[in-house]
Amino acid sequence: MYLYYVYILQCFDDSYYTGITNNLNRRISEHKNGLDSKCYTFKRRPLELKFSQEFNDVLQAIYFEKQIKGWTRAKKQALINGDFDWLQVLAECRNATHYKYKPDK
Repeated sequence: MYLYYVYILQCFDDSYYTGITNNLNRRISEHKNGLDSKCYTFKRRPLELKFSQEFNDVLQAIYFEKQIKGWTRAKKQALINGDFDWLQVLAECRNATHYKYKPDK
């Protein structure tokens, strides 16, 4: 049985890179050693692993990776810091059309 990992790296330019792998140590080493010059992290080294989560199901891992990639920087930082209350606040819709903001009839 394989384990899958979703991870977040903080790059030298302070940006975040989110990825997925079935071998976290190998993949982080590949990023840090710059094996692929076309990779986002290649020119943004040195890198620091900020977050990783283990999954038994590759589909769940892929879903979570895609979800994180769509998040704002603030949401990623809340996840990295383990601040799940703040993450929930950031995830709430604040659109004027959201049901919470419609006047009662």
